[in-house]
Amino acid sequence: MSQIPERVVLITGAAGGIGGAVTHRFAEPGTALVLVDRDADRLSALAEGLGDGVATMVETLDITDAEEVAGLVGRVEDQWGAVAVLINNAAYAYDEPLIETTPERWDEQVAIALRAPYLCSRAVLPGMQRAGRGVIVNMASVNAQQYFGNEAYSAAKAGVESLTRSIAVRHGGDGVRAVALGIGTVLTPGAWDARIRRDPDIIERVTRWYPAGRLGSPEDIAELCHFVASDQASWITGTTIMIDGGLTAGNLQLAHDVLR
Repeated sequence: MSQIPERVVLITGAAGGIGGAVTHRFAEPGTALVLVDRDADRLSALAEGLGDGVATMVETLDITDAEEVAGLVGRVEDQWGAVAVLINNAAYAYDEPLIETTPERWDEQVAIALRAPYLCSRAVLPGMQRAGRGVIVNMASVNAQQYFGNEAYSAAKAGVESLTRSIAVRHGGDGVRAVALGIGTVLTPGAWDARIRRDPDIIERVTRWYPAGRLGSPEDIAELCHFVASDQASWITGTTIMIDGGLTAGNLQLAHDVLR
């Protein structure tokens, strides 16, 4: 039997840019990582890059399938015990307007961005209740609060914020916290390559909307995620923490146009 770790951290979408940074940030002594993604090759490479000293479980499965999610959590609990930290990170969006979004593509995006966090949270909560502790971190988005396109994704992320509040209120007495992160534009490795080839000035144009003067990095998100899951954040629950470089604080270009 494997040695029981101090805590078990389950990360969905682990092989992506933000997921990879979060994985590396949580790869520390006493923590066992359960890494979930659809991309088996990238997932294996991520786990190998962590070194031999990090306890990992690599799983390729459909996190929108209730039975597969329940089976995963059962295997984790059999090996290491209850999940202490769940990070619902997996999501994606098609770049298309609402009128061009088919019902099938709408359902596909909402399933991965909202149904999956519900299923994963539902699966780990009984173990958290038994342990009397647990943290669920849901990756939300500035799209949940303002219009930036991607209608299906945006609607799902608004649902994620509501789900976060529901879990925090209903399960606070069980020792469970739930926090959403309202993420702005992040320069994830490889994700922008095609767009930059088509439009070399896009990063500069997008950056001017951010008061911080730069776009986010996966490491920015990972640091906040790690803090939120720590005991130092024990009085933070049921809320969305914006990590968006000031994007939702206001629009300086609009202010200049209005005042002028």
